[in-house]
Amino acid sequence: MLELKKDGIFINGEKTLLISGAFHYFRTLPEMWEDRLKKIAACGFNTVETYVPWNLHEKQEGKFDFKGILDLEKFVQLAEEVGLYVILRPTPYICSEWENGGLPPWLFKYEGIHLRTMDPVYIEKINRYYDTILPKMEKYLITKGGPIIAMQIENEYGSYGNDKNYLEFLERAMTSRGINVPLFTSDGPTDNMLSGGTLPHIWKTINYGSRTEEAFEVLEKYQKDLPKMVMEFWIGWFDHWGHEHITREPESVVEEFEVMLKNDISVNFYMFHGGTNFGFMAGANYDGKHKADVTSYDYDALLTEAGDITKKYEMIKELLKKYEKKVKKHKNHKFYEIENSKKKNYGTVQFTERTELFKNIKNLGKKYISSTVKTMEDLDQDYGFILYETNILGNYINKKLTLEEVRDRAMIYLDGKYLGVIDRNNNQEIFLTIEGKGKLSILVENLGRINYGPKMKDKKGITDHVRLENQILFNWEITTIPLNNLEKLSFLNLEKIDENNPSFYRGTFIVKEIGDTFIDFEKWSKGVVYINGFNIGRYWENGPQKRLYLPKELLKIGENEIIIFELHKFGHYLNLFEESKLG
Repeated sequence: MLELKKDGIFINGEKTLLISGAFHYFRTLPEMWEDRLKKIAACGFNTVETYVPWNLHEKQEGKFDFKGILDLEKFVQLAEEVGLYVILRPTPYICSEWENGGLPPWLFKYEGIHLRTMDPVYIEKINRYYDTILPKMEKYLITKGGPIIAMQIENEYGSYGNDKNYLEFLERAMTSRGINVPLFTSDGPTDNMLSGGTLPHIWKTINYGSRTEEAFEVLEKYQKDLPKMVMEFWIGWFDHWGHEHITREPESVVEEFEVMLKNDISVNFYMFHGGTNFGFMAGANYDGKHKADVTSYDYDALLTEAGDITKKYEMIKELLKKYEKKVKKHKNHKFYEIENSKKKNYGTVQFTERTELFKNIKNLGKKYISSTVKTMEDLDQDYGFILYETNILGNYINKKLTLEEVRDRAMIYLDGKYLGVIDRNNNQEIFLTIEGKGKLSILVENLGRINYGPKMKDKKGITDHVRLENQILFNWEITTIPLNNLEKLSFLNLEKIDENNPSFYRGTFIVKEIGDTFIDFEKWSKGVVYINGFNIGRYWENGPQKRLYLPKELLKIGENEIIIFELHKFGHYLNLFEESKLG
């Protein structure tokens, strides 16, 4: 078992540092898990850490999913077989640049719900979730002979709130369900964060990227008699669409890590392997403007998005050899022989078939009639797009259109003619002229719910009303378009090309030898890519990411299908390259 003492961490009576790598199973296909876990072990680490995303495991309320990429038990079992201990973070909120911070968007359909506090509805939903997931994990605790050595009760709570009753509830929710390994919190190393986010008797860990001595001077005021641990050592960073690609020099990571090793500080590298925000699961930040995260979660980690070894990896591995005696390994641990995956250049994919979104609405979504606009959450929609349409009677000459509020990006059409974009950040001005009758269509894209901070209750679609000047428009047809199943689309040979008419384009390419590849979207504007029916994620000409990672596990020998849902500009073809291009 794991014991926390003033002079250190002990596993089965033996003193050790925890040298852990963050690796999220839900950001990497299950066929890759063993490879990534072996690379963590081969680097000299003894532990793997992962979050658990509530919004994937309970995507629809009351319906739980633990299959495929969500097979958490398989992941934990593999970690043990490879020879790694497991730190599990099954908290309701995970942040992690993940859509809505891991909270299911269906929570928002409960009017007036308050998140991350003792709101009775919120607490009821957590109890049901924990009744399902914690019994699955209980048998893998180290106290039962398994690899799970510690669990988190809340994540960076001091950056959000200060409800100690809520933290105590989460502690009881775990212990009453048989969780008897050390529990912990993790917060930034500031007084306000540690004051709000911790409990006196719970192990306090901290998250940061540099200035180790300063960070632990602050923690020392709140915890003196338990071992020191950095639960998130930020060795890189994440990217937002429209902003620069961020990296961190390996030398600065190694220098900071050695300070921790010399001072007997345990550490979890965030991230060891970042992976990919597949589908619509990338989150967003808010600092006065909504900043959507890119599809890649490479994070400039020790392994690339494709799982390849980096200079940072090699330098950390070499440093750990000096301190090997401080890091006791799991009985199954080995220094595995590892290698990078094979990469392939599959050349150019031509697109010869097309079908328009607006001609396929019945095949893609569900229509509702409402006197007022409704959000996605009001209509039990989680991700994708939502279409609002209304007929306006009368004469309106050059009247300003206002969406109050749009979340996140709306394409505006009048009688089928594209007029422009209104997004939540820039709120561009569009004026309508209607003489007698006009049909207004508004296609809204969810770019990712905010995953951090006080603006997290981030409903999607149009959240209040639409108006011309001061006149609110009523009587809407609303169609939810989650884009989770494209099987009913009927493609035609590509003949005409018109911009700003959202459309699906279909192409195929032949694979003779399977390998990882990267989809270059240089000629395209904005949209989503599907490979053999699997949603790879979003692309956007705004950058910085210029290519999407396509894992070999999604390919097959022979013909492979690629469907592009493009909002603005047909790019004619795509290239599949051997190299990534993140910025």
